[in-house]
Amino acid sequence: MHFGKVSKLSYTGGRGLSPSGSKYSYVNPAQALPTIISSGNGNANIEAIKSYFTDEQVIRSIAGMTGMDFNTLVGGDYKLLIEPIAYITFQGVKVAMTATESALYDEQVGGLLRNKMVSLSHKNLPLAMFLEVADLGYPAWSGSHSSAASDSDIKSSLGLGVVRFKDMPTEPPEVSTDNYKYRVNTEVITSVTVSGGQSDPDNPVTVTFNIGGRSYRVSNVYYPRGDSQIAWVRWSTPTTPQTMTIHVSVSGGGSTSQGVITAKIVDLDQNEPPNPVADDRNDSYTKPSVPSNAQVTSASWGVWRPWWHAYWVWHSTGDDDGYWCDHGWWEFDFDRYHASLSASMSIKPDDKNPTASGKTMKSGYGINQTVVANVSTNQSSAVTGAQNAVTYFPESQYKSFWRLLDRSGSTYSPTFEFKKNEYSTYNRRTHFTPIWIPDGSYIPYTWLIDCWTPTGMLSMNLTDSVNISGNLWTDWHIAPQNPN
Repeated sequence: MHFGKVSKLSYTGGRGLSPSGSKYSYVNPAQALPTIISSGNGNANIEAIKSYFTDEQVIRSIAGMTGMDFNTLVGGDYKLLIEPIAYITFQGVKVAMTATESALYDEQVGGLLRNKMVSLSHKNLPLAMFLEVADLGYPAWSGSHSSAASDSDIKSSLGLGVVRFKDMPTEPPEVSTDNYKYRVNTEVITSVTVSGGQSDPDNPVTVTFNIGGRSYRVSNVYYPRGDSQIAWVRWSTPTTPQTMTIHVSVSGGGSTSQGVITAKIVDLDQNEPPNPVADDRNDSYTKPSVPSNAQVTSASWGVWRPWWHAYWVWHSTGDDDGYWCDHGWWEFDFDRYHASLSASMSIKPDDKNPTASGKTMKSGYGINQTVVANVSTNQSSAVTGAQNAVTYFPESQYKSFWRLLDRSGSTYSPTFEFKKNEYSTYNRRTHFTPIWIPDGSYIPYTWLIDCWTPTGMLSMNLTDSVNISGNLWTDWHIAPQNPN
């Protein structure tokens, strides 16, 4: 059994685990691999691994096997994402899996993989490779280099290496100390991971979030020994921009590395486009590429549910006397939950546009926009609807100005439209295209955001277009004054 050729990036983006019994394909490289995963047959050497994957002949071989031009691969625009793979026999079945797949699979079998093969699946495999410098959206690993990791740590941080073909900047970019960025007046979910010991009904763990002077208490956070549990709180951000410090405390034996969270609250309703006028010009305009922000359309998480495994033992006190005593223990099941976000965007010429035909219009007139979103989940208490949509326009290079859309409809199936335009004669929900925008495709871009889950925010990139042909001046006819 294997899970296909699926990378950590895809799983992080929300792809689920999909077991396959089809023939497993692989390539044995001409230049033999060093030991990657420590085992009874030998220990891995990270310097040897680094040397191998930065060797020019190895890189040329990878380029050839994948059908990519070598000079393009090493030109600086691409990176290699490397993931160690373990080949194991589990419950009588031969299985090939990456570290991320081992964590996802362990969750599916209720911790059984970790219970049976922890040294390989949760220590040697994920710790075979990890980042010393953050890259591709994954953090540098600062945890233990010798202890078994939790499923959540493996998924977020372990079992990957990155080869760059371009030097890192000599001056490090500005590092944000904000753990979260939220929008004003928005319902959000803030979460932490709790681990340490075992939490069960006899020894429960409680997590307390102190947010804006109010305490949110999350009781009965359960997890088996050696694993972890996400604890989260659902709350609403203030109506004004600010930076908030969230303090998190854990009682009952567990702990979290996220004791202090910095949340930056921003207001996006600040940079609407200026009033367009009929003699505007922009002779230096070049058509920009449509941007792409972070997009995550699905999420999954789980909650450990303890149950008592009774084990009755007879204690004799002599002759036929005695008593039964329950020497049982706590077992755990893992209840799975998920959420997904889907949406569509459509724009069209404003209904007050007198010369539009279908999706073809002249520049200088307005457009209307509609975004329809849908959120599905099997744990609505842990998921918010999509709450904000921001539209950017090509005339400002998708940067300087934007419109925060109005939201209406139900929580999990909202509709978004432009706000009423103060420059519109008829107070329409419209955006005016510049008179100088050239003929061709006109593409607004929308980032749909603020659908929060315990494992982060779901978001989508959306676009639609109209065709510009001519400008509104061609709809005007200036005649000479009648001398009579």
